[in-house]
Amino acid sequence: MENRANLYVYNIGQLATPIGNSARKGAEAMGNLRIIEGAAVVIHEGKIVFVGPQKELDEALTKGCRKLDAKGNAVLPGFVDSHTHLVFASYREDEFQWRLRGDSYMSIMERGGGIAKTMNSTRKASEEELLLPALQHLKAMLAMGVTTAEAKSGYGMELNTELRQLRTTQRLKELQPVRLFSTFMAAHDTPPEYKGRSMDFIQHIIKDMLPRVKSENLAEACDIFTEKGVFNHEETRALLTAAKEMGFKLKMHADEIVAFGGAELAAELGCISADHLLMISDQGIKNLAEKNTVATLLPCTAFSLKANYAPARKMIDQGCAVALASDLNPGSCFSASIPLLYALATIYMGMTAEETLTALTLNGAAALDRASQIGSLEVGKAGDLVVLGYPSYKFLSYHFGMNLVASTVIGGVEYNNQTILTL
Repeated sequence: MENRANLYVYNIGQLATPIGNSARKGAEAMGNLRIIEGAAVVIHEGKIVFVGPQKELDEALTKGCRKLDAKGNAVLPGFVDSHTHLVFASYREDEFQWRLRGDSYMSIMERGGGIAKTMNSTRKASEEELLLPALQHLKAMLAMGVTTAEAKSGYGMELNTELRQLRTTQRLKELQPVRLFSTFMAAHDTPPEYKGRSMDFIQHIIKDMLPRVKSENLAEACDIFTEKGVFNHEETRALLTAAKEMGFKLKMHADEIVAFGGAELAAELGCISADHLLMISDQGIKNLAEKNTVATLLPCTAFSLKANYAPARKMIDQGCAVALASDLNPGSCFSASIPLLYALATIYMGMTAEETLTALTLNGAAALDRASQIGSLEVGKAGDLVVLGYPSYKFLSYHFGMNLVASTVIGGVEYNNQTILTL
């Protein structure tokens, strides 16, 4: 669904946005927002043609535009959720209760839980059965101000199911307005048919899956879970090197459970993002800060698992570009809550309100290699924004855990609670 409309957003009490076409790195850059009181935004054919003080606006620019009254409230760039496992079948609500009770991961696996349950359900699911739940998740995300989201495959770990997940993402692009970035992640785990032969599975992905995904143009990036007991450095290097040669952008799940040198490897291989990073090493922080690899942190997952949060404050202070994302998935984080994510980042991870806004907009866009197109309110970029129900972006952390978004605009088209219900 592509929307290219003309819209005039006026009576903006406060406009707050990062600026630039690349990730902001370090505390000074991430904390530097352009703030305009009494602002206006004009969007033509889905692109921003004016953003600035309303008193400086040439009214001729607004001719033929639909109008959106911000009612003196704050306007921000649309949120970018740059890490989700959006397309899957079945839920694991019982497993979550077992985990809260203190049951071990192995005992849950023995009862048929864990990623194997989602894999088995997803392999059996039709495209329609994958489509409808994902569409409902996207509607909820849109209501919380998400204008762009990533969608990974990875719950098939065999060719036909992986293709079905990716084709579902393509259909979702046609059925709803949130911009989607598709990531191929067959290397989410080693499937049972390759048990004990993880490198053989990687070679199968390289020889049989990647070329098919590429030929059908089903994904922009390739991801892998680089972790002790999952995929090692040799396997990661083999897959991502082959993916890069085929023209895929590279992403990596790294250093989530143990310090495994994943961040260092992600920086070396030129990944656009390294994600999770709860156990990142000092050297990993240094390497990410030196490169253009965005550190994508997923605090809702740490919250769900009762794990320590990634060291966001340390990473930012040492010059990393940090993004924030939901990690929506049926196991470790069945949530895409932007309000929860914002609260965790500011209250528990030591991030300022300004850094958090940058992490959820421009740096999230950079984690998808789209910072030149989205992620900030600047002339020439997509007309994607959110109108809050409060006068300042600071209310996102102050009025915590509540959805403060009054309207979401994608490409100059407004979506509110009433219009989202009709999608």
